[in-house]
Amino acid sequence: MKTLEIIGFKRANLDGASLKEIRESGNVPCVVYGPGIPEQIHFYSPAILFRDLLYTPDVHLVDLNIEGTIIKAVIKEAQFHPVSEALLHADFMAYTEDRPIKFEIPVKVVGNSPGITKGGKLEMKTRSLKVKGLAKNFPDFIEVDISKLDLGKSFKVGELNVEGFEILTSPNVSIVTIGIPRALRGKKATEEA
Repeated sequence: MKTLEIIGFKRANLDGASLKEIRESGNVPCVVYGPGIPEQIHFYSPAILFRDLLYTPDVHLVDLNIEGTIIKAVIKEAQFHPVSEALLHADFMAYTEDRPIKFEIPVKVVGNSPGITKGGKLEMKTRSLKVKGLAKNFPDFIEVDISKLDLGKSFKVGELNVEGFEILTSPNVSIVTIGIPRALRGKKATEEA
């Protein structure tokens, strides 16, 4: 899995006025907590550094460089302004290499479905899966092979075969379905009659 570096600077004041000043100067207030560090750290980071972390379908592990101290972390939550959609705050969870963490990994569809060839439509039901394991074992994405899916068929989480981590998403959840368009449904009913 890819790793990004986010450079941060510790915050001395945690009041509302200093938060406003941080945001107006093009920075994002952040906090990092978790088993990888002894106590939580409040810091700020330039907003531009979050572009490759948040505005992409890919997921990344993060090396937080807070005034020279490197902390291994994952993004836990990002808060956005309801109107301007500007990044307002980011929470990171620090982890250690020897303890499992929970994470969301995106799904990547591969293969050619016979159902799509017949006119079906690929319907993504889930775009990422919740997993648990050591960070070093996480892939960039989880492949879902649709080459055996016909019209009306689904690929469920329980059909995945992965190693090195555990999938926490329920095995009954559909990842993709090959939908039957209305035109084909009418044609199928006429053929059966």
